[in-house]
Amino acid sequence: MNILITGANGQLGNHMRLLESELQHRCFFTDVEELDITRREEVFNFVLHNDVQLIINCAAYTNVDKAEDEEEVADRINNDAVRYLADVMKAVGGRLIHVSTDYVFGGGQHNRPCLEDLPACPTGAYGRTKLRGEQAIAEVGCRHVIIRTGWLYSEYGKNFVKTMLKVLSERPVCKVVFDQIGTPTYAGDLARAICSIVNSDGLGSIDGIFNFSDEGVCSWYDFAVEIARQACITGCEVLPCHSDEFPSKVVRPSYSVLDKTKIKETFGLTIPHWTVSLKRCLAGIKNGVE
Repeated sequence: MNILITGANGQLGNHMRLLESELQHRCFFTDVEELDITRREEVFNFVLHNDVQLIINCAAYTNVDKAEDEEEVADRINNDAVRYLADVMKAVGGRLIHVSTDYVFGGGQHNRPCLEDLPACPTGAYGRTKLRGEQAIAEVGCRHVIIRTGWLYSEYGKNFVKTMLKVLSERPVCKVVFDQIGTPTYAGDLARAICSIVNSDGLGSIDGIFNFSDEGVCSWYDFAVEIARQACITGCEVLPCHSDEFPSKVVRPSYSVLDKTKIKETFGLTIPHWTVSLKRCLAGIKNGVE
């Protein structure tokens, strides 16, 4: 089977590259330089020319704040491009694995882990465009697996872990919000889960939406404290604060812990606790992986 993996230069895409041998299939890794997925004709030409039967879409517009000013741009990547990927998989009888986000639940006042069938209620442009991408896949009707995740970090690109390492090393005091609750997700764990799903005997008969994050629950404040502890950074005092101390154009989810029962039972996944995976990521950063 030939597999197209889009967004290959991003956090998740880079980890998919590292696990290429585990996919047991021929893979084409592309980013916008090789394939502009917002151009329908390019998408169809690439898939047909390379006889692609499965697309793993790791590409996304993920700048949450900037999306408020560039919703049309975000929509082209998070919605229109997703429709084109679904269209071409429908045309060739292939399958689409698409990565979505916990931001589709941004407006809900939840107090227990979110199930896949919980009504979506995004609050900002990013969440809206990602939800429209999910809806586009359903409308097209191609075979698909949609994976919602959140709080993604890795050795690659810009993310909370790398930002905090810099801030903690440069400042005597750092404030981090404690009223937003979720679960940090190491991109390497998500990539490995996707590989397991691709290699699963049951993939061909399974469609739908699944949640994935690492195990455990924390606030951004807890996450920052654990980063400092594991990185042995002691010169910065980490203090909890409310979200309104950091004004934003976007109302971020106050509680977006994802219930992973469905994906674990369906594909037999074992998922590590976020503190264990953070240790692996910090080791990679220390060793110069980037």
